[in-house]
Amino acid sequence: MVTDFTYVRTWSGFVYVAFIVDVFAQRIVAWHAQNTKHTSLVMTPLRMAIWQREYEGHPFTPGQLVHHSAAGSQYTSLRLTEHLAIEGIAPSIGTVGDAYDNALMETINGLYKTECIRTRVFHDGPYKTLSEVEYATAGWVQWYNTHRLHSSLGYLTPIEFENTHYDSLITEGRPV
Repeated sequence: MVTDFTYVRTWSGFVYVAFIVDVFAQRIVAWHAQNTKHTSLVMTPLRMAIWQREYEGHPFTPGQLVHHSAAGSQYTSLRLTEHLAIEGIAPSIGTVGDAYDNALMETINGLYKTECIRTRVFHDGPYKTLSEVEYATAGWVQWYNTHRLHSSLGYLTPIEFENTHYDSLITEGRPV
């Protein structure tokens, strides 16, 4: 998984939005928005991503997952690194100031800013509050995962790509 956060300027100040993306299917598995850049900004989507995978019946096995992030203080905090250790997730932190090190997440952040924030397809007018950013982000993430076609996934959506993969793993009841 890769993770990073970006900011959205609103009438009431900045809103920070953190995303976690499953690299295999380029699916946004969790996100969280808040008015501060405290560690909870990145902790909340991590807990959500873990819960989401378990809820869908595809939990990860401890020791099998890598959490790659930028080198910000939120991602190097003791609280996050301890939580990763408890969950059995290997931390991986990019080098300071190297956007290429976390290129997939930088791309997702760019798409989010272009498709959701600047074009305002998912919300009418300038964003005024955290709630408006959350509402628009929820719509964009849903659209991104279920309707946006990705050439790198064979022109499937992330959800379709994942479902095709999981379906291919089922061997019970199939004729030989």
